[in-house]
Amino acid sequence: MRFLLIRWLVSALALWLTTAIVPGLSFARAGIGPILITALVMGLVNAVVRPVMVILTLPLTVLTLGLFLLVVNALSLAIVATITPLQIAGFFSALFGALILSIVTTLLSNFMGEDKREQQR
Repeated sequence: MRFLLIRWLVSALALWLTTAIVPGLSFARAGIGPILITALVMGLVNAVVRPVMVILTLPLTVLTLGLFLLVVNALSLAIVATITPLQIAGFFSALFGALILSIVTTLLSNFMGEDKREQQR
């Protein structure tokens, strides 16, 4: 349970940093609440919807040597934006935002040492 809470907070921090870096991403309302809600919905979309999209686009992903996964990540972020207060200016903002979000989440996860905790279980 503690690991999920830490992961949720790391995702929220990564989302906040991404919206600060990418010009086309913003929140409709200010505050920590919309960021936490968006991080929660993003986790659910990544757990349920994204694997289905990855399987359906597997031939195109293989053909592009994995680069199409960036488009899948951008579409996942766009799905999150339709449900939450996250606003995306366009497709390329979603694409760049998904790329930056992946990098920031990986860096924060490594900094927080989440991988080491997960391996111990």
